[in-house]
Amino acid sequence: MRLTILGGGGFRVPLVYGALLTDRGAGRVTEVVLHDLDAGRLSAVARVLAEQAADVPGAPAVTATTDLDEALRGADFVFSAIRVGGLEGRAEDERVALAEGVLGQETVGAGGIAYGLRTVPVAVDIARRVARLAPDAWVINFTNPAGLVTEAMSRHLGDRVIGICDSPVGLGRRIARVLGGNPREAWIDYVGLNHLGWVRGLRIAGRDELPRLLADPALLGSFEEGRLFGADWLQSLGAIPNEYLHYYYFNREAVRSYQRAEKTRGAFLRDQQARFYETVTGPGGGALDAWDRTRAEREATYMAENRESAGAGERDADDLSGGYEKVALALMRAIARDERTTLILNVRNRSTLSVLDGEAVIEVPCLVDANGAHPVAVAPLPDHATGLVCAVKAVEREVLAAAESGSRATAVKAFALHPLVDSVNVARRLVEGYTEVHPGLAYLE
Repeated sequence: MRLTILGGGGFRVPLVYGALLTDRGAGRVTEVVLHDLDAGRLSAVARVLAEQAADVPGAPAVTATTDLDEALRGADFVFSAIRVGGLEGRAEDERVALAEGVLGQETVGAGGIAYGLRTVPVAVDIARRVARLAPDAWVINFTNPAGLVTEAMSRHLGDRVIGICDSPVGLGRRIARVLGGNPREAWIDYVGLNHLGWVRGLRIAGRDELPRLLADPALLGSFEEGRLFGADWLQSLGAIPNEYLHYYYFNREAVRSYQRAEKTRGAFLRDQQARFYETVTGPGGGALDAWDRTRAEREATYMAENRESAGAGERDADDLSGGYEKVALALMRAIARDERTTLILNVRNRSTLSVLDGEAVIEVPCLVDANGAHPVAVAPLPDHATGLVCAVKAVEREVLAAAESGSRATAVKAFALHPLVDSVNVARRLVEGYTEVHPGLAYLE
């Protein structure tokens, strides 16, 4: 089975390959094709993967190419993890937004919109090429903003594109662990959009244990989201929000913390990864060791500004191992081998949430088999969550419309309608600022 990884020179590719090395079942991936526009980064990642596979019999063969069509032909699965504009683009997204006093995070608020406007045209081109060159392939999208990009690609690939994210998995794992349950055996009632969802129940052996957690301030304070949001607020919500909702519920504090930081997250990762790639492309070995050190630092500093503003302290050691690669592997196994499983995924709504139309991509538990991912029926969201989901989905639709039409006015509308952008004039200045620094937005007129 052949897996093509778009963004194959990306820093987290070794996580995916490492997961593949643990898979010994029939129908496993035997060939990995890395595609990236940067030949130097491709070479660096290929060196890391070679060291990972050195002592593993039957490790998937790895090839690398800068030719997209060549990479797609013959693929059974396509894993998309591209970053249009690179980390320099992410740093600019943050800088322009923070100068206007609004959030520049890569998936939330102004930064997420700017990133989406750059990424959607590229993702649509990829989707069209997949439909032409590998019509039987399944596309697993991890490219951010994941829900928005998955919806853009689904207009050309239908249900054969599925979005993944590690945030809901990590959240469910932490809650189950606190409650003394096995995360693999827990049913997580999670619903929303990507980076905008809530755990409303967690069933262990058929019993919903979330009320026990919400009733115990000490238990709530024992894991990351409890410290991040505070026990009182979680009890008021009656649910556990995805960590990214901290940007909404504590927006002023988050923006202030980002403005005071020595570097934005994008700038930190840009500089950190530049050092890594320079080290790995130089003479000598130790590529895997260098990657391990860099990854550990990356994970430990994840959402550091939010934790600082909330006084939440350092991340728990158990939360530093990531998880999206395990979701990707489980998804591929379920489809390729018809190994039925349940995963929280980004898929087309169909009739799952009545407040959204059937084509809207949402993030919910899905039953997965050889025919793909099928969203599980969920109870309606409470009004406060419904309002936020509908508002952000409306913004996503404006981003898609702007990317399709090239309309600058529609792009302004997308920014202005977002709950975290507080002025139409700010929206206009954001579009002006982003088009000045991003060549990829030159299509907006």
